[in-house]
Amino acid sequence: MDGKYEYSYSDGDQWYQWSPDSKWILTNYIGIGGWNNKDVALVNASGNGEIHNLTESGYSDGNAKWVLDGKAMIWESDRAGFRSHGSWGAEADIYIMFFDLDAYDRFRMSKEELALLEDSEKKDKEKSEEKADHKKDKKDSKKEDDKKEVKPLVFDLENSRDRVIRLTVNSSRLGDAVLTPKGDKLYYQAAFESGYDLWEHDLKENKTKIVMKKVGGGALLPDKKGENLFLCSQGGIKKVTVSSGETKPVEFEAFFDYQPYGEREYIFDHVWQQVEDKFYVKDLHGVDWKGYHEAYARFLPYINNNYDFQEMLSEMLGELNGSHTGARYYSNGPILSTATLGVFYDETYDGDGLKIKEILAKGPFAVKKTDVTPGCIIEKIDGKPIVKGQDYFPLLEGKAGRKVLLAIYNPATGKRFDITIKAISMGEQSNLLYKRWVERCRNIVDKLSEGRIGYVHVKGMDSQSFREVYSEVLGRCRNKEAIIVDTRHNGGGWLHDDLATLLSGKEYQRFVPRGQYIGSDPFNKWLKPSCVLVCEDNYSNAHGFPWVYKELKIGKLIGAPVPGTMTAVWWENQIDPSIVFGIPQVGCMDMRGQYAENHQLSPDIEVYNTPEKALAGEDQQLEAAVQEMLKTIGEKK
Repeated sequence: MDGKYEYSYSDGDQWYQWSPDSKWILTNYIGIGGWNNKDVALVNASGNGEIHNLTESGYSDGNAKWVLDGKAMIWESDRAGFRSHGSWGAEADIYIMFFDLDAYDRFRMSKEELALLEDSEKKDKEKSEEKADHKKDKKDSKKEDDKKEVKPLVFDLENSRDRVIRLTVNSSRLGDAVLTPKGDKLYYQAAFESGYDLWEHDLKENKTKIVMKKVGGGALLPDKKGENLFLCSQGGIKKVTVSSGETKPVEFEAFFDYQPYGEREYIFDHVWQQVEDKFYVKDLHGVDWKGYHEAYARFLPYINNNYDFQEMLSEMLGELNGSHTGARYYSNGPILSTATLGVFYDETYDGDGLKIKEILAKGPFAVKKTDVTPGCIIEKIDGKPIVKGQDYFPLLEGKAGRKVLLAIYNPATGKRFDITIKAISMGEQSNLLYKRWVERCRNIVDKLSEGRIGYVHVKGMDSQSFREVYSEVLGRCRNKEAIIVDTRHNGGGWLHDDLATLLSGKEYQRFVPRGQYIGSDPFNKWLKPSCVLVCEDNYSNAHGFPWVYKELKIGKLIGAPVPGTMTAVWWENQIDPSIVFGIPQVGCMDMRGQYAENHQLSPDIEVYNTPEKALAGEDQQLEAAVQEMLKTIGEKK
């Protein structure tokens, strides 16, 4: 099969399986749908170019396996699964397709019908054996059986898509799957809650049960007779007896000769080679990649830790002048993280304790009724005083999510009192600060437009963020005359088409029973004017979406120029899992043949937020967006 029909995004993502007669291959295939919607193809192993697209569904199909002695295949498809509202991802099912009509009819028989058929076949076999010549001894019979030629498979493909059955009862996040040789039971890994469980679906009894909880993802491999399954997962091997469902670990011992310098040398060469093979343009931006290998390899003998190793890898990868690359080192973090209290402190206060300047909405002091107000001083944490000039963070170490006792003094009333609150993590406080900023932006837009213009911020280019945007745009803002979509400080993901589709609605009909207007079509798109805010640290798909928005002429971009960083990346874990590096390997090219990478996106209205204005609490970009939208919608009617 020509390489144009496959694409490897990450190592190990290509799948194929030989047929029982070794003459055919089942493989993933991108003949019609592209890398987002793979199919399953049947390929003649002789290399004569014969290819049959078996699924051709428009959904994502893959990981096909031969079953029932080559008379059928099972595969994974997301055609019936719940899909992410935005971005990629969908739940999947296991299906079976039959290449043989008799096998299809047999598979659909009830338990009773199959028992009768098997009894009849057994009697026919016994009669046949009685007529056969029994003079040969068992050894000769066994030798004859060993020499028995495997019959070539014959496929009835004309109506094979009519002989498809969904095997899993519920769609889910799937791992591997195995159908027993008789075709009566399906074993598969599915994640409905936290992690993968091993499930058994009895196809004759139509019963489904969990065989083992939290087994993890990984390969399911049957033995030759199909009597046992071997589950390779979570760094170990488990044996599952099909007849009883009994599971037990397969114990083994392996020794690891750790050679850190040799391992770093291997990772270095691997990183270099992966870039050579997978970087989104073959010329690697014109750099002398072989020369850089020699230039940086000379440092390897002098590096004895992963902090420095990661830094050296990043320096080498930086020579590519590309986004989505560099190396990262993830060391073991602190066992006990430092908690926060969800407040701003008065930096001008010069006494003992911590003087509260602002209490964050939905923070520990806001979610329960207390007498704590701005201006109060926290004097003690869990009985330990906060002394002027001394670091108070150790008093909060390891207390995220736990109750802490605070001694409070209110200078306005002269009262001292104790309260107990639940401290939060740094991440939780960052999220509160983000919500505070969004609410502030919304209030600015509401005030400057006198409630005529809506505001929404796109936090990330993922499904969760899209749901928030969708809810705001078609909920709180549906009756606004225009909307400002703020993408500033967005780190990317994959949401460009979802957002562009949401904002590009054109009203084509209204629903008016007995003169009452109750809605319009399309009901799931924004039908009024919009603009998009951008800035210097928009990254990846936060460059991609504004580019699409401008290219499709949906509305105007307002803000600062955005660096060209729209590529699809693979962040690859190394054999030392604390080291990760990235390859920008799928470039996005416009219809004029130009890549988005390294091409700056200029807004229609260029506005910078100057430091002095930002410190004064002004947002010049947001104000410019409001003025542009007011100009677009005109005077209030």
